[in-house]
Amino acid sequence: MKAAVYNARKPHMSIRRFVLAALLSLSLVLLAEANSCASIWSAPEKELASKVEAVTGPGAVSLLVRNRSSLAQADVNSIHAELRAQFEGAGMQLVTAEQAAASVEVTLSENIQSYLWVAQIQQGNNSPAVVMVLVARAGPAIIVPEAAPLAIAKIELWSQENRIIDVGIIDSPPRIIVLEAERVALYSRLNNGRWQPDGEFAIRHVRPWPRDLRGRLVLRKDYLFDAYLPGIICAANLKGSRYLKCSQSDDPWPLAGEGFRLNGFFSSTRNFFTGALTPNLGSETTLPAFYSAAPIPRQKYVLWLFAAIDGQVYASDGMSNMPVSAPGWGSGIAAVRSSCGSGWQVLATSNSDGNRPDSVRAYQLSDRDPVAVGEGVAMGGPVTSLWTEAAGNTAVAITRNLRTGQYEAFRLAISCGQ
Repeated sequence: MKAAVYNARKPHMSIRRFVLAALLSLSLVLLAEANSCASIWSAPEKELASKVEAVTGPGAVSLLVRNRSSLAQADVNSIHAELRAQFEGAGMQLVTAEQAAASVEVTLSENIQSYLWVAQIQQGNNSPAVVMVLVARAGPAIIVPEAAPLAIAKIELWSQENRIIDVGIIDSPPRIIVLEAERVALYSRLNNGRWQPDGEFAIRHVRPWPRDLRGRLVLRKDYLFDAYLPGIICAANLKGSRYLKCSQSDDPWPLAGEGFRLNGFFSSTRNFFTGALTPNLGSETTLPAFYSAAPIPRQKYVLWLFAAIDGQVYASDGMSNMPVSAPGWGSGIAAVRSSCGSGWQVLATSNSDGNRPDSVRAYQLSDRDPVAVGEGVAMGGPVTSLWTEAAGNTAVAITRNLRTGQYEAFRLAISCGQ
């Protein structure tokens, strides 16, 4: 009888098991990371889909996602895919832009503390609705509660090399009107989301423009609009036989959007309002010369703020005109209606020298002195124009990007986490 012999384990068996175990562990790690990434965005994706559905209701919508943040493309792709799933789960049917009853354009942006996801919703001829979600940069996604400070969404509209004086947006059919020093350029939107030239009108003027040229576009109903420039007013019609008729005029410019019938006389040789108003603001017929104005509706009156050329901000209620404390404000202010606080906030540019980027910050007026609410939004360059849009719930800011040299137009809207 032979003695029992011990057979040692073969080395290759041990290595094979080790490799299999390592591969299994790696797979589990990758799966965990994928699930973790998905969980980071799942809460804001669901929240944003819910907010969009509250505006559109169940039905056919198109979805476009643009990334203006530092998110990696893999994250953007994941967010886009999950948003589609959340939209469908909320009862919305995703279709092409041609078939959609509502178009939704989601912009992934960010500020210092958080990501900001903005959905701009267009339904027919209605003014666009804007909903937003704030997402913390680190750790699990956090939807900011309603009591949180408000945020400013910056939505890119247009950019070009030539100087932009102002931009107007016609939402249905989508069209952009760009006011320049020597022309008004029109662009229409194709089904693939790209913009194409759709005509232009020359602006004829006899006197040379001031060095720091300012102007504004005022959109009217039925595809009408007016263009205001120093000493020139142009009336345009984009329906049927299109035209732009310009004439020399020192008539006053509207100071705000619809519902505020206060006009100011603009200097034909400078870049500011002279201070003369029409109609009178209560007992006030003339104010110090100013760059911009912002109305804040009160229960029984409207409080007007004026950013004067002496660097002071004045508040006028029709009975008195008093300086207010507004440190750090620049020359551009505009009032915007929102669902936050008292319902109206003032957007104000920072006080830069034109060689540094501006920021725009929102302020609440509980009495007369403004109080900052939320963070400012960086603009990439000096803000050359800031006007409230006709509907009152958004503003358009024009900047000169110091890095690229391009002029850029942005739509600014306010959200308070609702």
